[in-house]
Amino acid sequence: QVQLVESGGGLVQAGGSLRLSCAASGSVFEINAMGWYRQAPGKPQELVATITRGGTTYYANSVKGRCTISRDNAETTVYLQMNSLKPEDTAAYYCYANNYTGYNFWGQGTQVTVSS
Repeated sequence: QVQLVESGGGLVQAGGSLRLSCAASGSVFEINAMGWYRQAPGKPQELVATITRGGTTYYANSVKGRCTISRDNAETTVYLQMNSLKPEDTAAYYCYANNYTGYNFWGQGTQVTVSS
């Protein structure tokens, strides 16, 4: 089992920045990749960014150039630096960790609200 704890959400004005953190504990050796999904009301869930154990990153087109995903040396904490935030970035952001069998562990979610 992997437990994930997120932090860093909040309210920010358009154009501002936030950094989300996701700390993993438990069977962290199982983790292949970590990243973030987001869910806005009335919209489908969207994969925002992913970083694999090998360091490969993926970004949704909607955030490319504005967000950077990174991790600490222990590979147990992942960060999502979000810059130039837009009102359409408003959503609940969920950290996930994917293991080598394809199973996803989930965090509890953190709300990001961007005011115009």
